[in-house]
Amino acid sequence: MIKVTVPATSANVGAGFDALGLALSLHNTVTLEESGRIDIQSSDGSLIPTGTSNLVYRSARAVFDQLGQPLPGICIRQENPIPMARGLGSSSACIVAGILGANALLGSPLTPRQMLTLATSIEGHPDNVAPAMLGGFVTSVYDEGQVYSARKAINEELAFAAFIPNFKLLTEKARAALPKTVERTDAVYNLSRAALATAAFCDGDYELLKVATKDALHQQYRLPLIPGGERVFELAWDLGAYAVYISGAGPTIMAVVHRENSDFFARAEEALMQQPETMAFSLRRMVADNRGAVVE
Repeated sequence: MIKVTVPATSANVGAGFDALGLALSLHNTVTLEESGRIDIQSSDGSLIPTGTSNLVYRSARAVFDQLGQPLPGICIRQENPIPMARGLGSSSACIVAGILGANALLGSPLTPRQMLTLATSIEGHPDNVAPAMLGGFVTSVYDEGQVYSARKAINEELAFAAFIPNFKLLTEKARAALPKTVERTDAVYNLSRAALATAAFCDGDYELLKVATKDALHQQYRLPLIPGGERVFELAWDLGAYAVYISGAGPTIMAVVHRENSDFFARAEEALMQQPETMAFSLRRMVADNRGAVVE
């Protein structure tokens, strides 16, 4: 039996649309074992597909198919603390778990890049699957069928405040809200800030993140899909966050703060309960996961 633990992820990090992502201290756990039949169950009561449409199964199957190996059946058990359709990489966690687990069952024939490329082909972009697999802060590109990633461990002095609403926002709906073309000035705006955000995380100059996480490509179109989201942005900025951005496609809003700023979390929780438009949000404190997915 193979056990895979995969972290939640927060993609885009403002300006790094489909390219930047980071791993966080919230984890799904999946066990996989070869079997004569398909046996898929949730071990924590979460609702998951139990047939061949299950994303862990489909990802594991992709490994067997790529290697030309038969898969008559498999036993999968999932524990899913990462909330679904909240912009915290729940689907990427399933994809990574399925690929790493299947690779381990077959004796680990695939390289990390091969697995990351396969995960990206399933997910469609590397911004979540790369940090889920590698941990830390990751910038990635998909070029001619291959994924190339650079990883940086996130300093332990940072903490992440996830403002998670009690409603879902499907990625398909969030993507449909985006324009089909962008102005060159907007592209340059994001390119420069994505580069600056990467440098800020690498150098530890977190004061730069307020500027570096500004965005012109997706957040202005997605924020109207998140009731109360604009007020959460204002709240986090007012309380002194280094950065505030929509996590992935949303609806979670992420703030980056200093780990010792416990006053931020106490005041934020109190403020959320004081206004009807923000009562749908709960606050979860997380730190970085610099290990990434673990196979046992």
